[in-house]
Amino acid sequence: MSRKKIETTLIAAGRSKRYTQGSVNSVIQRASSLVFDSVAEKKRATAGRAERELFYGRRGTLTHFSLQDAMTELEGGAGCALYPCGAAAVANAILAFVAAGDSVLMAGSVYEPTQDFCSKILSKMNVSTHWFDHNIGDEIAERVQPNTKVVFLESPASITMEVQDIPAIVAAVRRVAPDAVIMIDNTWAAGILFPALALGIDISIQAGTKYLIGHSDAMIGTAVANERCWPQLRENSYLMGQMVDADTAYMASRGLRTLAVRLRQHQESALHIAQWLAARPEVAVVNHPALPACRGHAFWKRDFTGSSGLFSFVLKERLSDAQLAHYLDHFEHFSMAYSWGGYESLILANQPEELAAIRPANGVDFSGTLVRVHIGLENVDDLIADLASGFSRLEA
Repeated sequence: MSRKKIETTLIAAGRSKRYTQGSVNSVIQRASSLVFDSVAEKKRATAGRAERELFYGRRGTLTHFSLQDAMTELEGGAGCALYPCGAAAVANAILAFVAAGDSVLMAGSVYEPTQDFCSKILSKMNVSTHWFDHNIGDEIAERVQPNTKVVFLESPASITMEVQDIPAIVAAVRRVAPDAVIMIDNTWAAGILFPALALGIDISIQAGTKYLIGHSDAMIGTAVANERCWPQLRENSYLMGQMVDADTAYMASRGLRTLAVRLRQHQESALHIAQWLAARPEVAVVNHPALPACRGHAFWKRDFTGSSGLFSFVLKERLSDAQLAHYLDHFEHFSMAYSWGGYESLILANQPEELAAIRPANGVDFSGTLVRVHIGLENVDDLIADLASGFSRLEA
């Protein structure tokens, strides 16, 4: 990325005259067939089909090219592949670099569908997955095997929010397996709060469904790769039929323009509420990377430029099913829903044994009910009052 500040880059990226054609935003070009006026034009398009020439709808239209250029610039990569959702981005990024007999080395606290893809899909292809403790650093070198082709990270961890020592992990992997492809699910940071590729990661993946779209009304996945990995990621994703429709690509591009402003408010409100929760007598610990009590806080402070709206907290007690239902069913401003990253506040809960079941290397070190919240753009005092009412229901 150039020396422009990130807010300026978010406004300008992907808005060349070719893509806007006189308007402010990129055009919405819906097309399956792209018509060639001559044999010479067809040959030129065929030769440049991987480099932004209009060739066939599955290769992309001007709308897709605009978003890809923007994401490539924002994350400092060589190219960006688009997918129908974040899970598709994860699955196809891994598939692009493994074959039968290979192995994937994966953090044990990644997003549950990522785990399921490895255990239920890759295993059928004779690709093994080995898990490591999320809090590992240089010791990861001991876990790399001769057939390790992909090392997959997620920081902060899904649900429990530990931050990994990414530079130490990258350096250790490069030392023993320089050709291994290192990937990260970078969704929490929206691709702009954590400079994954600048820290030596090969592919930065996002569920753009969340902060890029920002309004909980469309699904998209992105994977930005460095120069070494981009051609293989691009061609394998194309052969697997991965694409998104032009309207969704347009909505993601439009979402970029307000991303910095939204993230700033998510960060401010979430940190305020996290600090309030940390002082509550019902709460054992708050898992927010910006708080010193969160595991990996020092790594977050060193490597990240900010925080987003997603974090969790652990209650001192394990709620019964009836208590948990009474607690969750009556919030005014917090809705129960999967995903996050929109303008609305969300809340979900997990029991410790549920989390232990999806922590193949880590396990859990707490016994109380864990509550995950996404802090939206509502007034922070209203959200605190809503959470306080929830604690009152538990006391009652």
